[in-house]
Amino acid sequence: MFGLFKKFKDGFAKTVAAISEKTHGIFGGRAIDASSLETLEEALYTADFGVATTEEILAEIKDACKQDKNLRGQQVAAIGATVLSRVLVGSERELTPASAGPTVIVMIGVNGSGKTTTSAKLGWLLKQDGKSVMLAACDTFRAAAVEQLKSWATRLDLPIVASHTGADAAAVAFDAWQAAKARGCDYLIVDTAGRLHTKSNLMEELAKIRRVLQKNDSTSPHHSWLVVDGSLGTNSIEQARVFHKSFGLTGLVVTKLDGTSRGGAIVGIWRELKLPIYFLGLGEQPEDLQPFNIENYAKAVFGVE
Repeated sequence: MFGLFKKFKDGFAKTVAAISEKTHGIFGGRAIDASSLETLEEALYTADFGVATTEEILAEIKDACKQDKNLRGQQVAAIGATVLSRVLVGSERELTPASAGPTVIVMIGVNGSGKTTTSAKLGWLLKQDGKSVMLAACDTFRAAAVEQLKSWATRLDLPIVASHTGADAAAVAFDAWQAAKARGCDYLIVDTAGRLHTKSNLMEELAKIRRVLQKNDSTSPHHSWLVVDGSLGTNSIEQARVFHKSFGLTGLVVTKLDGTSRGGAIVGIWRELKLPIYFLGLGEQPEDLQPFNIENYAKAVFGVE
């Protein structure tokens, strides 16, 4: 558990540093006053926690200050973590397998969200857990995406079904399901073309992939996850809303959190969409894709040990 918390702590280091810098180390040992609360409010907005969550955190801190005039920074950080944990109740979800394999996970997102690398890292993570995994390179819209996933598959020793650039993505998904079934794979991870939610032709391609998968298994895909670039902050909410309406998302993976000071965006996305968060991308290595854990997240972003 300690090692897992360290991943979260390291992954949110920029968010913690940004809050600490703006508040001049409010989470240190000094007592809290009106001025420090104002700077904390500004810092929480900058970290993208949003209006509702920021107001809840500040309200609880102010109530605590009334009870204890000598309230110190680490106590304030603990209050912030407690509020976050309460707000995020229900957002943590474990990956559940289908009753009959393979369990199909379709990865969706815009270009640059980290979707292809996340597909490979998820495959590696499941492999470490003793599961057998097949990758499907269904981003045939972009040659680099197919090559990128094939490169990751080779590096991580994962089987993959791929075709040439411009191939029918749904046909690749169909073939990949057949191959995964024949091999008795536990999971099939389908990497789809990066798309803007305003591109109707690519959105239709997603629908076609779904229809083809359902020809093999009427319950497929079992999971449809949007991969969101965490550095975009709450700007990703509208993107997620449109994808959810058109494809029926079942969850989120939030990536690139190690490279941003806007780690609070996770809270806004959850409050707005109520889509469970399955994994977080906290670094570049395969093991840096970690299952979302509310307690670890809440403590990490407030620097609570």
